[in-house]
Amino acid sequence: MILILGGTGEARQLAEALTEREVRVVSSLAGRVARPRLPVGEVRVGGFGGPDGLARYLRENHIDAVVDATHPFAERIGANAAKAAELTQTPLLRLARPGWQAGPQDVWHWADDLADAARQLPGLGDRVFLTSGRQGLPAFAHLDDLWFLIRCVDPPEPPLPRYHELLLARGPYGVAAERALLDRVDVLVTKDSGGPQTSAKLTAARELGKPVVVVRRPPRPDTETAGTVPEAVEWVLHR
Repeated sequence: MILILGGTGEARQLAEALTEREVRVVSSLAGRVARPRLPVGEVRVGGFGGPDGLARYLRENHIDAVVDATHPFAERIGANAAKAAELTQTPLLRLARPGWQAGPQDVWHWADDLADAARQLPGLGDRVFLTSGRQGLPAFAHLDDLWFLIRCVDPPEPPLPRYHELLLARGPYGVAAERALLDRVDVLVTKDSGGPQTSAKLTAARELGKPVVVVRRPPRPDTETAGTVPEAVEWVLHR
């Protein structure tokens, strides 16, 4: 049986592709989204209790291989997966979509993390379109001189920036709709999530000449890596 750590579109595609090939899979979701899009096949929701708990799950459920298809910024589960795979000698693959690349007309400012992104904002504009996810919003809560249009899937918990408007929405998003939102702001903040699901905002920002603060991906454990679902399917089938 294959354990897919996911919640991403790639994780759902991989579960479907493997199920079609009669490979038994179980997909694990963190449970941070209220109404997640569920993959085909068996699904479990919730954490494992750290690397030791994940290692115990791998042993007790006779997992043959693990595919870490979590979000590029899901640092903790990535580290836990690498440690658990080492403890149990279970093959591990990281399915990581390629990051975004700036073009010649893009006005991008790279940030090392959310705190660095917050430090850069006062020099870039007074009105911010913040699309970095609800868990990182406290990094911007102290910026009382700025106004934020905050978009996330589920309602966030405080602290939040003093002046803000909350937009609850789930991608994918179209370029025209993103352009309408960016017309209301001076600068966009996003994480380097990669993939087409939420890239329309970057196209809209390019067309409008708006600056974008892009948060770099955190380092992940050094493991075998695939950039596409078909590559991950081949890796699994060869196991």
